[in-house]
Amino acid sequence: MPRSIFKLLWDTLQNGQEIFAYVKNRTKMGDYYWVIAHVTPSRNPQGKVTGYHSNRRVPDRAVLDETIIPLYQELLTIERQSDRKTGLEKSYEKLAAVLHEQAQAYDEFIANIMRKAG
Repeated sequence: MPRSIFKLLWDTLQNGQEIFAYVKNRTKMGDYYWVIAHVTPSRNPQGKVTGYHSNRRVPDRAVLDETIIPLYQELLTIERQSDRKTGLEKSYEKLAAVLHEQAQAYDEFIANIMRKAG
């Protein structure tokens, strides 16, 4: 998983917004599996964020193979070409550039991917 995706996820949540994200999880045995995670902040009656809730589902394999895996591999390659801090910054910049090229915010990008798979 590119660290830039986790940065985007946590930045979004810390701003009090929900997010859909493709996440590659590791099992206890060292294998992995993909999910599409819908993560939302949980709030107390006063509106203060007290935690997070995630619903996950199995993503469409074609979306993974055609869009997500190539993008994540590119982001990981960028992250590994520099030290951790610089790699994260450059990877995040690349993600922003990809979204800018498509004239979409991240949530629109993901929604359009999910809609096509639908």
